[in-house]
Amino acid sequence: MRDKFSRFNRPQLTTCQHRRRLIKLGLGGTAMLLAMPPAFANLAKLPERKLSLYNLHTGEQLKTTYWAEGHYQSNELQAISHILRDHRTNEMIDMDNDLIDLMTILHRQMQGKQPYHIISGYRSAKTNEMLRKTGSGGVAKKSFHTLGQAVDVRLPGRQLTELHEAALKLHAGGVGYYPTSDFLHIDTGPVRQWRG
Repeated sequence: MRDKFSRFNRPQLTTCQHRRRLIKLGLGGTAMLLAMPPAFANLAKLPERKLSLYNLHTGEQLKTTYWAEGHYQSNELQAISHILRDHRTNEMIDMDNDLIDLMTILHRQMQGKQPYHIISGYRSAKTNEMLRKTGSGGVAKKSFHTLGQAVDVRLPGRQLTELHEAALKLHAGGVGYYPTSDFLHIDTGPVRQWRG
């Protein structure tokens, strides 16, 4: 579905991403499943993967089953990418499937009943640079948002501190905690954490 942003062409995969890639290619086997964080192993057992999103900037809502019958559903992935597009420029790229799965895992762990509130998904290079120049800081020059590998969210009905702790326990990528702005950043880059 994607070419230059494909997880198979992406440099510097984390250990967790390597594990997931091997499993998706059918090379992982039981030993790899046991080595994965339990949340990812449990996700692999689900017959369907669902996600509910509400974009705070556009007012768009989406409730989707993006994985069914052992496959990602391309139309549903496109719908997710659309709602996570750069609302300032209306540009869209295919969002990282690992990020979508990570969002699903976190939502399930939090036993979320409400859709994620989306603050930011994909950001074009132009938007990212504008936010770097005019924002209050915290926007990386080489942001994972510009690769479709990051999202900033809230989860209504759950405290941000709880969401933050649950994301950290996954050890699945970057976790940025922004209590003043009331959102959590998650990405599928290297495992790291920060407070904004």
